[in-house]
Amino acid sequence: MAQTLTTAAATTAHPALSHPVSTPEATCIAAAPIAVSASTPWPTLSVVIPVFNEAPTLRTLVGRVLASEFVTEVLLVDDGSSDGSSSILLELDGTPRVRVLRHSCNRGKGAALRTGFAHASSEVVVVQDADLEYDPQDYPRLLRPFVDAKADVVYGSRFLRGDGVRVPLVHHRFGNRLLTWCSNRLTGLDLTDMETCYKAMRRSVLQSLRLREDRFAIEPELTAKLARVPSARMFEVPISYDGRRHTEGKKISWRDGFAALWAILKYRFVD
Repeated sequence: MAQTLTTAAATTAHPALSHPVSTPEATCIAAAPIAVSASTPWPTLSVVIPVFNEAPTLRTLVGRVLASEFVTEVLLVDDGSSDGSSSILLELDGTPRVRVLRHSCNRGKGAALRTGFAHASSEVVVVQDADLEYDPQDYPRLLRPFVDAKADVVYGSRFLRGDGVRVPLVHHRFGNRLLTWCSNRLTGLDLTDMETCYKAMRRSVLQSLRLREDRFAIEPELTAKLARVPSARMFEVPISYDGRRHTEGKKISWRDGFAALWAILKYRFVD
């Protein structure tokens, strides 16, 4: 079972978490404000953003990402958008710290992430959706275990705390919990949110994986393959979340849930 670690006080960073894990394990870190010191050697961060028809939120999201002092580069992957996102990306291309990569047609989130991962150059790589569900102000919370605990993988969980989290539909929450439970049973992890977008990974670990999935099944595939990395130190931290509805542009559907279940089973046995 995962060990739970808490901070001594809200104004101080949590103690160093230095225990390596020889078997797959996820350690939960309780919510607390992150104290950022100028003398702390924070890792460089690449943010990979798959983009498919996200024109209403794209400029705002990129502005929030670039506002983070922790971000070294932003890799935007245009996955065959047809709503004006491509024009916005053309404007953003060449902005300091921004690179735009393109697919000629829509191939899916997994394919877009593979493209972004292949071009990332920073020490740590994090996935960021192009909508406004996830807040880049959580980047220091994701990076803290890399600083204190020499982490290799950090997941941002929407379910470790109740404040600041909006999951609008009950079946979304139930589906996420079910997929996470199934994944945990087959990986040996003790995650609370396998389907989270916020997965931060050392680039050296990430680029050692052979990823195959083109759509949303990339989430359980990533988790299964990260769990098999020898001695990978995995942590889970609380994040904020403002979930949107399908009427607001959410693209994942029940069909993707069945695909995720199949991927959980498949990647338990297939590399």
